[in-house]
Amino acid sequence: MTPNPAIALTVGVVIISLLILLVAPRGGVLGWWRRSRESTMRVRMEDALKHMYDCEERGITSSLKSVAGALAISQDRAARLVQRLEILGLVQSRASALELTAEGRSNALRVIRVHRLWEFYLADETALHETEWHKEAERQEHLLTQSEVEALAARMGNPGFDPHGDPIPSARGEVPRRTGFPLTGLAEGAVARIVHLEDEPPSVYAQLVTMGLYPGMQIRMIGNSPEEVRVAANGEERVLAPLMAQNVTVADLPVDQRKRVPSRTLDTLRPGEHAVVVSLSRVIRGQQRRRLMDLGVVPGTEVTPELASLGGDPTAYRVRGSLVALRRKHAEQIFVEIPGEEL
Repeated sequence: MTPNPAIALTVGVVIISLLILLVAPRGGVLGWWRRSRESTMRVRMEDALKHMYDCEERGITSSLKSVAGALAISQDRAARLVQRLEILGLVQSRASALELTAEGRSNALRVIRVHRLWEFYLADETALHETEWHKEAERQEHLLTQSEVEALAARMGNPGFDPHGDPIPSARGEVPRRTGFPLTGLAEGAVARIVHLEDEPPSVYAQLVTMGLYPGMQIRMIGNSPEEVRVAANGEERVLAPLMAQNVTVADLPVDQRKRVPSRTLDTLRPGEHAVVVSLSRVIRGQQRRRLMDLGVVPGTEVTPELASLGGDPTAYRVRGSLVALRRKHAEQIFVEIPGEEL
């Protein structure tokens, strides 16, 4: 039977179209698969370099096993990955230990620079919750080009430290010096300033955030034992497990740098009670901080709670002649004092 020319033509067009869709250099499936695979390999290589640099910073040895664990891959895949890094001259093996070469360290610092700059951007320019900064920065660190990174750094004022207190490498690979010691090393009665909060593991960091701790906060050691660490921060006592306290780095605070710490926050005022704003917690950053300042909630401003919603949240405050509704989670971060009341 003679095939129908129209059907044969249609089938031919479909087959050719499928072949084009499959093998086209840019838009084809094979091209997409190849680019995706290369991208995944590049991301894993960069993550491996970051892991080895982190081990260097902590003074511990990196190995195939530690790379596999950090990247959540098998040791066989880790071995192939490290072999590729060795061929590229980024890593060298010494017995069972892995070491970064000068070029490997430079590449690791480039990725770390992007990560920490992006965290700084998220903290100052967005309303993203701080427990999400690290995860979002891990995505962006593999995507930004060098020119985009330098434009971002210039926009942020070339910061030296990220919002957790980690040093941000410069464009030339220079790393600001870390300072401080673990909170567990602070003597009872001593006053210090938090200079760094470790953001890994995320579960521990989330607990530190929930406690309202942040870099720059002034704290005083109340009790330091193997069972618990008790500190006074912003007029309140916080109790930490020693393991959690290890993730908080502090630096001694000279007497002439210590600040008078208000004992009241805005949410503690009773309706009709007048107070003056002393400061805003550094927990309030970016868009939220700018909004409050635009509303007139700045140091020196008189505030008075006037009306609470049925559930008690939000509460309307009289600020410079206007009523401003604030959620409790924000009012808890606004420090006030009542004229004549002792702190």
